Amino acid sequence: MIEDTLLFGLAIIPGLLICWYIYRMDKYEKESRLQLAITFILGMAITYPVLKVEAWASYAGWDETQGLAATIFSSFIVVALTEEFAKYLALMGYPYLRPFFNEPMDGIVYAVMVSMGFATLENVLYAGKFGFQTTLLRAFTAVPAHASFAIIMGYFTGRSKFAFPSARKWQLIAMGLFIPVGVHGIYDFFILQEYYEELLVLALFILGTSIYIATRLIKEHQENSPFKE
Repeated sequence: MIEDTLLFGLAIIPGLLICWYIYRMDKYEKESRLQLAITFILGMAITYPVLKVEAWASYAGWDETQGLAATIFSSFIVVALTEEFAKYLALMGYPYLRPFFNEPMDGIVYAVMVSMGFATLENVLYAGKFGFQTTLLRAFTAVPAHASFAIIMGYFTGRSKFAFPSARKWQLIAMGLFIPVGVHGIYDFFILQEYYEELLVLALFILGTSIYIATRLIKEHQENSPFKE
């Protein structure tokens, strides 16, 4: 019982800590905790259908990693596009359209809430299936990766809501989807490829670079907040 409780805590704490961190970074116009919770739950709600799609792809043999083309397809389409597109729909379908989404920083805040809802429930499911070591590893890899991809998504979608003319707006909306998909796909490719174990180091490099860029994007939206005195 104690072991199960510790495992559950390890599964949920990383995502909640990242949510807390992003909430703290939203310095000048705090979002409603109710809306943050709703968006987090929305992220949890998309987890099951996404995993079902990935399981179906696995059953159909679409995620086979034998061969370069298959690995690329699995990395960029089966995993990256499926997961990021679902998170993107959740972000654009609820908080993006609401009046409380009133500055570019809100794109980052709500994108992270969606992503951490997804990553947290995914972590719980993985913990039950794979145990302590996998859950501990994901706490320092998969969860921060999801957060970094979400910050990139939120940066562009946050800018898009207040962008003019419409051509620029749609360009930013598209970037908010396809850049995270691209980064996520590259990250997964280096994990899934079976050619050289040394290439796993490049996955860590992509993760570290994504985290660094994410911190810079947060700072930029902080500095440009219309609510900053």
